[in-house]
Amino acid sequence: MTIGIGATGPNAGLAVFRALAAAEAVGTGAIGGFAVFAALSAEGRVYRAETQRGGTATLFTDGETTGTGPRPEIAAAPFAALMSSGPDRPLPLDQFLVASEAGLVTGHRLPNTPGPDGRPTNASVLAAMANGKSAAQALSVAIDSDPDVDAGMIALGPGRGLAALNSRLVAARPDLGGATMSRGECAVAVLHNAIFPAAELAPLVAAVAFHILVPPPVVVGHAVIRAGTPIALAEAHRVTLGSDGVATLVETTESRILSGRHVCAAIYLGAMVVCDGKLLGRTVMEPNVLVEDGRILRLSGQSVVRIPYARME
Repeated sequence: MTIGIGATGPNAGLAVFRALAAAEAVGTGAIGGFAVFAALSAEGRVYRAETQRGGTATLFTDGETTGTGPRPEIAAAPFAALMSSGPDRPLPLDQFLVASEAGLVTGHRLPNTPGPDGRPTNASVLAAMANGKSAAQALSVAIDSDPDVDAGMIALGPGRGLAALNSRLVAARPDLGGATMSRGECAVAVLHNAIFPAAELAPLVAAVAFHILVPPPVVVGHAVIRAGTPIALAEAHRVTLGSDGVATLVETTESRILSGRHVCAAIYLGAMVVCDGKLLGRTVMEPNVLVEDGRILRLSGQSVVRIPYARME
């Protein structure tokens, strides 16, 4: 009964949307119905969207068109969260995902349950964040004061970080899924229950979001590899270019492909690309290569291939 996803970093709005779409594509159970979404811009503006049926297929619309993604300014927001489950939840749907310029609080189960002070638990977490507590501190205070509340929550916000925590009651459930990933300012958390496969789904959903938060390296050039290029054994995978960007030598750590005829990955993913002794980057594409007696014959069925390379941080 519900999945909560929260993310911080570039394009967090798009990240949580795509993550929910992945959960809908793979998971079964309490999913594909209601969805409530909120994003917080760098300027402190809160964007919202919601639907009662259809999940990501109806969450955003463009005129008469459904199944669209968030608008560019929403997709690019650095803080975003959503909650989704089966159809037709009690109105207003924003009770399940509270938001302000201090941050966002989502989760699964019933994070809107009143706590000991009479306020919805998720609202108490957001208030604590507004008063300067980190996301982790705010969650701990709220759940420690009511360990049997039927809720797990994800909190995040500017200067507050991102944290996820289940109550004692929820943590004992047999149908839980959860995952977190982080690198620098980029982080994502997923909590869910009653959606299957339980343990395996959350890491996949988190990875989909994280791939958007931390995109692949930017391509800075192309190495031109032609049929006839020699291959030599070395201590590392490397492509040496001439001043014209055309490969003069491919080096490999795989000795078995240097004699005889082989279909192989002679130019390995991540191979260094060098020119005049300077490292230009590393390959981000790996062609299927036919080699014979230490020379390239074909690359992905072609006589010449341009292999992109990127600088790796």
